[in-house]
Amino acid sequence: MRFVDEVTLTLSSGHGGAGAVSFRREAMVPRGGPDGGEGGRGGHVYFVVSPSLNSLVHFRGKKHLKAEDGRPGSGQNRTGRDGLDLRIHVPLGTQVRDKESGAVIFDLSQPGEYLFLKGGRGGKGNFFFRSSVNQAPEYAQPGEPGETRTVILELKLIADVGIIGLPNAGKSTLISRISAARPKIADYPFTTLTPNLGVVKIDDWNSFVVADIPGLIKGASRGAGLGIQFLKHVERTKFFLHLVSVWQPDGSTPERAFFDIQEELAQYDQLNADKEGFFPLSGRPQLVVLNKIDLCEEEELVRIKQRFQEIVGYEPLAISAVTGKNISQLVEELAHRVFNQDKG
Repeated sequence: MRFVDEVTLTLSSGHGGAGAVSFRREAMVPRGGPDGGEGGRGGHVYFVVSPSLNSLVHFRGKKHLKAEDGRPGSGQNRTGRDGLDLRIHVPLGTQVRDKESGAVIFDLSQPGEYLFLKGGRGGKGNFFFRSSVNQAPEYAQPGEPGETRTVILELKLIADVGIIGLPNAGKSTLISRISAARPKIADYPFTTLTPNLGVVKIDDWNSFVVADIPGLIKGASRGAGLGIQFLKHVERTKFFLHLVSVWQPDGSTPERAFFDIQEELAQYDQLNADKEGFFPLSGRPQLVVLNKIDLCEEEELVRIKQRFQEIVGYEPLAISAVTGKNISQLVEELAHRVFNQDKG
């Protein structure tokens, strides 16, 4: 199933039903007396956050969704049935933005039901307009129209830790090692074409969520590779796990790989600086991790770590996601940072 994280929809609430013009047949009552009932209310439009969903793919091919109109009133002072409400189910982390202004209407980061558009009120029937001077009114109200708005739904996954790094840094292998997530893993670039979420369980009461963000390469902000389309999914994370391979297929250095990703984060910040509520990515806390240490000797690893720290300014943690070396140490450090930030 294709991963879809942004859709545009035109949504409409239901129109109210018209009031009825009706007269009962009763002796000694002018024209039988009015008994036209009210029209029913038009259906409301709600957003419903469903934690079981992880994509907006169910909206593919849909452009306009509308709640049901209210039914008209009828004789014997009967009120028309209210229109059925429209409930739009979206994943946790969906933002609802107005298409024209770009303003954020809802940031759906908590489960629940959110009223978006109210249905039109039903019109009053002629029974409502009876009076001592007008005992047989021949008019009723039409129902009020519903509301219509065009919105952009944008999914931003909710995770505690965002795993970033160049293709083949070992992000998918790492997330499969520390969680129950099982992404596709192969020995070529862009194996992962969609973000993956994994839950890292510490004990029976504590866990945290990590997100593996694919497709970042040098030039991604200018459309290279998969571009920066998935960086939105790390906007909510507390910090980054920046994974860098000690071996680069193009012959460059781990430091160069680190700076390439940093440059793309900065470019993404520039492109999104004017967005409401945007918090820059390039300044986020990072845990820098050197991966694939099984590919080098111990002495060489010491030199790589020392050079990396001198040039980059971060003291990296060294692991092998394939063999599992130092993985428990990594998980402990991640948990420490996640839960300490929660307390702070």
